Amino acid sequence: MDQIIIKFLKFCIVGFSGVAIDFGVTWTLKEKLFINKYVANSTGFFLAATSNFILNKIWTFGSTDHRVSTEYLLFFSIALFGLVLNNLIIYLLSDKLKLNFYISKGIAIVAVAFWNFFMNFLFTFSSN
Repeated sequence: MDQIIIKFLKFCIVGFSGVAIDFGVTWTLKEKLFINKYVANSTGFFLAATSNFILNKIWTFGSTDHRVSTEYLLFFSIALFGLVLNNLIIYLLSDKLKLNFYISKGIAIVAVAFWNFFMNFLFTFSSN
């Protein structure tokens, strides 16, 4: 159980770096380049997910699996479903309940973090 908690804490630390990338890219695209908020959100997500994969593979899970492309595809597939959840939460909170976009995005990130960790723990990096 201690290993799971340590891995989850590492996953969260990596996640914070991903949040910085995600928010930075999203904000730049949405506010400065006037790109649609969902396109901006998805782009921020993609770049953050790629960074998170690399950091989680090396640091959080210490994966030595040489099937990097397989791990990445599984990690990204899990994250992609997380993106659907992320956008759904943003849509419901921001568009329907009129909550601030960035507060909605923050809530979505927290909810999706649990999904991402447990799915990656159980499937992507289960041999570590």
